[in-house]
Amino acid sequence: MSEQRSVLGENPGHAARQMALVFALGTILSTVGLLTAPDDQRGPLVVIAAVALAVAAAAWWLPWARFDRLAPLALCLPVLALLSYCTWALVGGSIGTAPFLTMLFVWVGLHFTVTTVLALGPVAALAYVTPLVLDERGAVVISGAALFVPAVMGVGALISQQIGYQRRDRDTIRRMERWRAALTATLAHDVRSPLTAVQFALETLDEEDDLPKAQRHEIVTMALRQAGRIRRLATNLLDAERVDSRGLQLDMRPVRLSTAAEEAAGYLAAPVEVAVDPGLTVLADPERLEQILVNLAANAIRHGSPPIVVSAGREAPGMVAVHIRDHGPGVPEEKRDQLFARFSSADTSPDSVGLGLWITRELALAHGGDARYTPADPGACFTVVLPAGDPAPE
Repeated sequence: MSEQRSVLGENPGHAARQMALVFALGTILSTVGLLTAPDDQRGPLVVIAAVALAVAAAAWWLPWARFDRLAPLALCLPVLALLSYCTWALVGGSIGTAPFLTMLFVWVGLHFTVTTVLALGPVAALAYVTPLVLDERGAVVISGAALFVPAVMGVGALISQQIGYQRRDRDTIRRMERWRAALTATLAHDVRSPLTAVQFALETLDEEDDLPKAQRHEIVTMALRQAGRIRRLATNLLDAERVDSRGLQLDMRPVRLSTAAEEAAGYLAAPVEVAVDPGLTVLADPERLEQILVNLAANAIRHGSPPIVVSAGREAPGMVAVHIRDHGPGVPEEKRDQLFARFSSADTSPDSVGLGLWITRELALAHGGDARYTPADPGACFTVVLPAGDPAPE
């Protein structure tokens, strides 16, 4: 069976095709019933078989992917209409329709919420019990039917709860794996720049024997700073063990933004101007904040033109917006939607694997913020929004 017409899955198309099979089963049973049914029962069976077949075909072939995810719930209406008609028109119809009513609630429980199951209950009770009352089937039959509906509602609700639990469990596993992949990618992406700087320092010291002591000390200090950054990046891999059901665990604390920006600028190979109010703080994990600032500033150096400026200011209540702007050509409009995608093709640099901006946004989201791009005139401006480290002034 092709993927497009599969009945196994959780999207609207899968749900509709599963219900199509239920209608097809109804068509088959009604057709078989014609062989033994008395003459006065054959007319209703023909109607049931024809309607069920028509709905089965529609449920199977309609383009459900184009519709809202709740669209398959519309199939409940023909189900209940047929069950109601069966119960009224056929002798012993309430017994024959009970399994289909059960399948209906099982299907709703598999694909929709408990609220949906409970909302369907009164409608199903009305459709199932009303024909029995009108046909005066007797108090025992009517009361049995009335009790049957809450029972199948309970089955549907239990299934919905269990499916919801399993979905949350899968989401947790996916989130954990996503963070582990992000941490590994961060190391592979971010370690190249400091390694290049360390290599340059070693080559310079090896080739220039007559360097003044002050200049030699400056080169060694720079290399040690970059080596320290490599060590911290490698240590970050251990954070994979801290990933639990809530995602990456951050060491959140108030951080003076100007200091963090100046330290991040010190790791870069080109000048970066820091124009941040010394009194402005953000609530962040210091190491993750460093990653964000280095990634964005390095991106501006690689793709933009100087001056590169880091600025910041309060945005929404309780939030701070950090801006990293260059004065280069900016990002072409056709590539802006891809900027923050993993392995983005928006970055055409031969040395890039398209991870830097994706990592930056993931880290911002983990802090409760976000990242965005804004065209500048001239240049590009990337903004990261983070929680403020202190209350906004009155």
